Amino acid sequence: MMLTLPKKATIIEVGPRDGLQNEKLFVPTEIKKQFIASLRGAGIKEMELTSFVSPQWVPQMADAAEVVFECLDSLTRNFVLAPNQKGINRVYMTNCNAVAVFIGVSDSFNQRNINKTTQQGMAELIPLIQELKEKHYFVRACISTAFYCPFEGKIDPSHTIKLCHEFVEAGVDELSVADTIGMAAPNEVYSLFSQLKTTFGNILLTAHFHDTRKLALSNILAALQAGIDRFDTSAGGLGGCPFAPGAAGNVATEDVVYMLERMDINTGIDLNKLLEAIEIIRPHLSRPIESTYFRLNTFAN
Repeated sequence: MMLTLPKKATIIEVGPRDGLQNEKLFVPTEIKKQFIASLRGAGIKEMELTSFVSPQWVPQMADAAEVVFECLDSLTRNFVLAPNQKGINRVYMTNCNAVAVFIGVSDSFNQRNINKTTQQGMAELIPLIQELKEKHYFVRACISTAFYCPFEGKIDPSHTIKLCHEFVEAGVDELSVADTIGMAAPNEVYSLFSQLKTTFGNILLTAHFHDTRKLALSNILAALQAGIDRFDTSAGGLGGCPFAPGAAGNVATEDVVYMLERMDINTGIDLNKLLEAIEIIRPHLSRPIESTYFRLNTFAN
């Protein structure tokens, strides 16, 4: 039986934002700029640069305005996470034209993260999304706890689909659907993304996996089979969620690119240059790079 696979896939690099947000050591701003530039040089065409959030809650993002000012370019879709009106007002002061908003499916996750229920959070987000679309911004909706919640356990897929409906009706351009704590299994991934692909065929659908239980690559294969060809990944496997206990790093960009290219799925990313980008950030991290491709192809460990 032949696998049904796309000819190419898009990698959305989330390392500079999602990858670094939970990093204990503050990474110098100049290093972040070099990291972003080097990722671009490796062939990354879509990237989360940073987030306009309170530095009190996410100190790593205190230099967000400078990063955005220095790192925008015309060849890359540059996302900035802006979770509320205050963050979006800061976006308006920049030349960035692509915004990411986020919310979890689970009430418990949202109450610990944004101090609101899911519906209270959506009541605030929907007018902001509509405002952004009126101003011709690209809007990406990041949907956390789409499979499992660290506080509520398994999420009913119908709840995830309902939330996606609300975002689509508000006018978003992309749905990034996340296994935030890395508990999803391939059969669950295939089932949910098949339903999403059938229901939202005209919206960009992106899969976002954390590698907590080492199932991320298997889940990407399942998502590919469901017709998904966009994946959030983080160079070096950096990441974790400060509001999701036990969430490990995002699936490593280099591991995903290696797997996809071995399956003759073109990503347009140069693995050697990707390793060079990781080497820029590696000395400034509080933990080692543990991705398989990095470990097997460098002498760092």
